[in-house]
Amino acid sequence: MASLFSFSKKGGTFRSVKNVPVGAKGLTLKQHIEHTLGTGAVEDAVRLPPGEDLNEWLAVNTVVFYNAINVLYQVLDETLCTSQRCPVMSAGPQYEYLWADGVKVKTPLKLSAPDYINCLFDWVEDQLDNPAIFPQRYGGSFPPTFAATVRNVLKRLFRVYGHIYHSHFRQIEKLELEPHLNTCFRHFILFTLEFNLIDERELAPLKELIDRMVPR
Repeated sequence: MASLFSFSKKGGTFRSVKNVPVGAKGLTLKQHIEHTLGTGAVEDAVRLPPGEDLNEWLAVNTVVFYNAINVLYQVLDETLCTSQRCPVMSAGPQYEYLWADGVKVKTPLKLSAPDYINCLFDWVEDQLDNPAIFPQRYGGSFPPTFAATVRNVLKRLFRVYGHIYHSHFRQIEKLELEPHLNTCFRHFILFTLEFNLIDERELAPLKELIDRMVPR
C-alpha cells in the first residue's frame, strides 16, 4: 500500500499527487502539518501558525487534502467503485450529486460515481495548476476570489468522503484502511470547521460521524 502514496490512476494512467507552492516557506508549512499530525495533535495541525498568511495556509492545506482523498479513492477506483456498482454519485440514499463546473459543463449532469469523481478531480487539478488561482511560488498574489475557490474545492472533496463512507466503508474495512480513512477525514473536517469553509447543510450526509469525531 505504501506505493499508493506516490501516485494514483487517472483514466488508466497515473494521476500524480500535487506539490505545495515552491519555496522554503511553503515546504516549512507542509512540514509543520506533517509534524503535528505525526504527534497525534490533529487539532494543532489545523490552526493557523502564528505570523503566517491565511491564504498561504489555505493553499498548502488544500493541496494536502486533495492528495489524501485522491490516493484513498485510488484504492477503490476501477475495481470496487465502478459504473455498474455505483451508477449515481451519492452519499447515502438521501443525497445525490449532479456534476457541473460552471465552465465546461453548465447544465448539471447525472453521472456514475467514478465518472463524477474523475471529473471532480480533473476540475480540482485545473484549479491547483492555475497560477492565477493557486500561486506556484510561496509569496505569490492570491486573487480576491481565492477563499471562495477553496470553499468550492473542499465542498466537492467532502462529497468523495461521503461516497466512500456510505458506499464503500465495508470494503475499506476489509482492506484494513479504516484507521487511515478516519484520520484523513478527521483532519479534513477539523480544518473546514476551524475556518468555516463548508456549510452545515453540505455536511449533512456525514453529520453523525462528524459529531462523533468532533464533539461540538
